[in-house]
Amino acid sequence: MNSIIDIAFSSVNIVLSLLVLLLIIYWLFTMISGIDFDVDIDVDIDIDADVDVDVDVDTSLDGSITNFPDLANAEINKEDVVRDQRKNLEWWQIVLIYFNFVGLPFMFTFTCWIFIWWLCTVISTSITVSYDTSFGYTLLLAGILPSLILTKIFTTPFKSFFKNLNKDGDLPTNLTGRRGVLLSKISGEKMGTAEVVADGNPMSIYAKSFDGSTINYRQDIVIVKQSEDKNFYWVFPYKEDEQNPD
Repeated sequence: MNSIIDIAFSSVNIVLSLLVLLLIIYWLFTMISGIDFDVDIDVDIDIDADVDVDVDVDTSLDGSITNFPDLANAEINKEDVVRDQRKNLEWWQIVLIYFNFVGLPFMFTFTCWIFIWWLCTVISTSITVSYDTSFGYTLLLAGILPSLILTKIFTTPFKSFFKNLNKDGDLPTNLTGRRGVLLSKISGEKMGTAEVVADGNPMSIYAKSFDGSTINYRQDIVIVKQSEDKNFYWVFPYKEDEQNPD
């Protein structure tokens, strides 16, 4: 047992070992406390050339910007990448798409990758007795690609599971006709996030303007309907005079 601990916390493996421990603490704290860490991340995805990327997602690529309100449940969806315009995907965007950081909660895929990378490095440095040598650092870096491939294989079956849940892991709630507040400015095909209260619980959703008009940050909205791919909602700005014609 001591030898395993020595290998895991050797000079080569200590960084990944500490990261694995932090991720374990993070998930335990999240499960016990039920606290979400809200982080807004705006990613501009512009494409200037036709790009064919083999991705295991079932929706069309027709958006330009996505916001991530919850790091643990954040997803990059295919509608956030425009396929038929004329720009090139950045290399890191292709990596995220191909290795299942798309369509699954980001922290779920990230945790799987770090854990598999850690396993590959600990096992390889243990077999070669290189956990305290410069060759061990070579094995550490060399393990990045195999661990990503194994992560893709491991996480792919979970896509169908997460697709049937909303981003908070609950059964989907019918939000059509509900009123909410926009958390980021949207217009045209630009996607943003909104907050809606359903059954007494606040929910974050992805939203697009139904008619392409500009809807500003913190403006009240009404949900028109869910998109066919069930990844976002079409919304209208909420107007008191329209709701109360008297």
